[in-house]
Amino acid sequence: MDTKNLFMTPTTAALVRAEYGLGLVVSVVLLFTHLDAVDWWAAAGLFVYIDLIGYLPGAVAFRLTGHGDLHKGYYLAYNVMHSLVTQGLVALVWIWLRGPEWALLALPIHLFGDRALFGNFLKPFGLRFEPEPHQAYRRFRSEYSAAIGDSTTLRTVA
Repeated sequence: MDTKNLFMTPTTAALVRAEYGLGLVVSVVLLFTHLDAVDWWAAAGLFVYIDLIGYLPGAVAFRLTGHGDLHKGYYLAYNVMHSLVTQGLVALVWIWLRGPEWALLALPIHLFGDRALFGNFLKPFGLRFEPEPHQAYRRFRSEYSAAIGDSTTLRTVA
């Protein structure tokens, strides 16, 4: 799902994003209330590595192809790296090897930020790597709005 293909109403999507927004705020507040205890190199590395592995290769390939039909491996890399499950396991391994530390908050900050601020969730194989309305979603949006008699319900997601 991405910001152009929300197979839910915008109100529901906004509520889901608000939930992640609260997680983001809590994570950022925790990080900044422990500024002196944060290993900033570790925090930066943990924050950036998710996109270096999960987003950047697909974004470059998307731009180089000119049409966006990418190998499913790019989607898989994005979804694995942007998974709360994966990053939770990374945090557990980190704690096991190095011990708990405040820098680990970079992981939920990255993921919660992607979801709350940008509306980026995991990427389905049937959609373009970069957000773009799918014609099936456009039909859904039109039919759904007509069915509930509300032309404004899905207008904001065009």
